[in-house]
Amino acid sequence: MSKAVENGEEVACVSFGEQMRRRREELGLTRQQLAQRLGVSVSAVGNYETGVSAPKEEVLLRLFDALEAEPNYLYRGSFRGAEDSHSDEERRLLAKYRDLPLSGRQTVHTLVDALTVMTGELRAAAPAAEVRTIPLYTSPAAAGFAAPVFGEDYELIPVTGDVPPGAELAVRIQGDSMAPVIADGAVVYVNHDPVQSGDVGIFCVDGDMLCKQYYRDGFGMVYLFSLNRKRSDMDVIFHRGSGRSLTCFGRVMLHAQPPPGGTYIKEPA
Repeated sequence: MSKAVENGEEVACVSFGEQMRRRREELGLTRQQLAQRLGVSVSAVGNYETGVSAPKEEVLLRLFDALEAEPNYLYRGSFRGAEDSHSDEERRLLAKYRDLPLSGRQTVHTLVDALTVMTGELRAAAPAAEVRTIPLYTSPAAAGFAAPVFGEDYELIPVTGDVPPGAELAVRIQGDSMAPVIADGAVVYVNHDPVQSGDVGIFCVDGDMLCKQYYRDGFGMVYLFSLNRKRSDMDVIFHRGSGRSLTCFGRVMLHAQPPPGGTYIKEPA
């Protein structure tokens, strides 16, 4: 028997088995008589009372009726001091359950078991949520092919975790011309939104695929900058009427727009 403090006073905490024994003796029942009512052996009743074992569910229901006791009466020592975490609806259902005879309680258990099995089967049969995938291209050049060879130019990756929901493709960058914002070998995620000045994009310039920062000035000239200014030799400038081809394959999705790579652009007065 253990003790607990309740309302500032030390009170005894009686175990389930001890409470069961006391109630049996209050009713003037021997272990053998109780065993006959429960349909178990005398030694089983002794084990329940000494805490060696606990009655199974169907025996427990018969025990409540045989001892003319509510579950709270037998278990009150075991749960002394515990907070009531039941909602109002749960308490109403529990009160109705306790008013049922043994046959009614067994019916409730049967229904709950059947509903549990049915719910589990429905969950198992439900189709798994489809995970969207996007191609991860092994290089900016691979992203420019209309129909890349699977396994050689790209692989499919799921749109989960760190992949932005709006990404339509991913590209592994080669070279350090966009460092430190985009390191050599880093994977960038790309959508098909129109690029604005300051955006980083994947571009095809005269047949070469590049990852650069886009800028268009007031004179209509287009600049593709390397963010790593030590690699300014990789910048591309398009003069009006130059006849060079430029195609944008998508905008690189970055957390923040990087500062302009070029510092020598002059706007028209």
